[in-house]
Amino acid sequence: MPVNHLSRKELDKIDAARVVKPAGELFSLPEKVLQFGTGVLLRGLPDFFVDKANRQGAFNGRIVVIKSTDAGDAGVFDRQDGLYTLCIRGLEKGARTGENIICSAISRVLSAKDQWQDILECARNPDMQIVISNTTEVGIQLMEDDIRKSPPVSFPGKLLAFLYARFNACQGSPSGGMVIIPTELIVANGRKLAAIVKELAVLNDLGPAFGQWLEEHCRFCDSLVDRIVPGRPDKATIQQLQDDLGYKDELLCVSEVYRLWAIEGDDRVRSVLSFAQADPGVIIRPDIGIYRELKLRLLNGTHTLSCGLAFLAGFVTVKEAMDDANFSAFVSDLMLKEIAPSIPYDLPVQEAKDFGLQVLDRFRNPHIRHQWISITMQYSSKMKMRDIPVLLRHYQLNDQPPERFALGFAAYLLFMRGVKVEEGIYKGEWAGRSYPIHDDQAAHFFQLWKDCPVDRIVECALKDQSLWGADLTSLNGFAGMVQNKLDTLMTKGAAAAIAGLADS
Repeated sequence: MPVNHLSRKELDKIDAARVVKPAGELFSLPEKVLQFGTGVLLRGLPDFFVDKANRQGAFNGRIVVIKSTDAGDAGVFDRQDGLYTLCIRGLEKGARTGENIICSAISRVLSAKDQWQDILECARNPDMQIVISNTTEVGIQLMEDDIRKSPPVSFPGKLLAFLYARFNACQGSPSGGMVIIPTELIVANGRKLAAIVKELAVLNDLGPAFGQWLEEHCRFCDSLVDRIVPGRPDKATIQQLQDDLGYKDELLCVSEVYRLWAIEGDDRVRSVLSFAQADPGVIIRPDIGIYRELKLRLLNGTHTLSCGLAFLAGFVTVKEAMDDANFSAFVSDLMLKEIAPSIPYDLPVQEAKDFGLQVLDRFRNPHIRHQWISITMQYSSKMKMRDIPVLLRHYQLNDQPPERFALGFAAYLLFMRGVKVEEGIYKGEWAGRSYPIHDDQAAHFFQLWKDCPVDRIVECALKDQSLWGADLTSLNGFAGMVQNKLDTLMTKGAAAAIAGLADS
């Protein structure tokens, strides 16, 4: 009998050979997590970890999801009984791998606008121990919010209202404290959210007893999430996946294999977050700085030093470039030989290289379509934040210029050569094609290329301390090598410059 649509009553009809299905007893597990946000990142990472732990009997708790915005259709969660399919696709240790999982971690989805009292009622549940959020970076901001509104306007206001209801329900008991883990992509997200919530508590005059309970018994944890979970796939991909699975799923999402949720915490946090034992991708440590550095330098930093060069070489996507032997060698050598040994953080080089090998698998993932031109957004600020600290660290350890870094930097300068302005957007031209330069420094480089002779472009750019925070012409041999690479790019092209490296 055919399955029309994913739901709990249809599970028996679904072919277990095609997808991992939840056992019936998982639906009766108590609600332990309150989650602000319904997006694919949460479903593809934290909710995936909770679901996996439940299937292993390691957490035994479900998630109440709060929908805070009017966007999207919350009713689809009801129609599917909170079920959704996660299709995991990618490479692991160079080999293709994939798995389909029907996740049952979500028990229900409540609308903050229409069901606020139901959300506050969750504070009375003694099993509720954890709050997770992903409200985008804009969500963690202080605004004067009245928590007695139904609901408060801001995410911190909603969270504070819930915590105050929790405090009253447990009568200030230490056992009623919560572990709060924001996953928004900002540095020190837990500490920033804690500071905002505590300031809001004062503004709302919630009293010293609540303030003490909040300070002593609620833990706000910094965290870092890392997994590519694109938005809903295109129609053709959806159709193919649903044909393979044998049912329709309006919440279906695709993720890469790699997963990381690094959480700053101690033994108490670890005991509450018992789902961490189900997957090595959840890491709980007193300091997660190393994971931020590894991601920032090896994944993001390599992207930044490669994007202009890849674009100039004619590659559209990361996967396409990684299929080219010379470019793949450039990326690998840049990451493992030049960036990894010079990360400005005290860590074993081998740990950096092991992480880099995982990143290379992610770059080669045939199921993720990541365009180079999109990576060039705010190219200059990314170069300054992600890569210049690595360059400076390199020169603390060596006195010779890093050749692949120099080529990546030369490609950046060439990419930033604007030739015209259309409707306020600076445009470059390469190989007969026009492209946009979406960068706060686009006007600066437009003028630089007009005012400086080509043989002095590198010197003018590198010595600008307002751009880099340092005079990069003081680094032995770096300016000369970048100029040499720029000359090669302009006279012979990007492919020749990359091939030259491969032969060296």
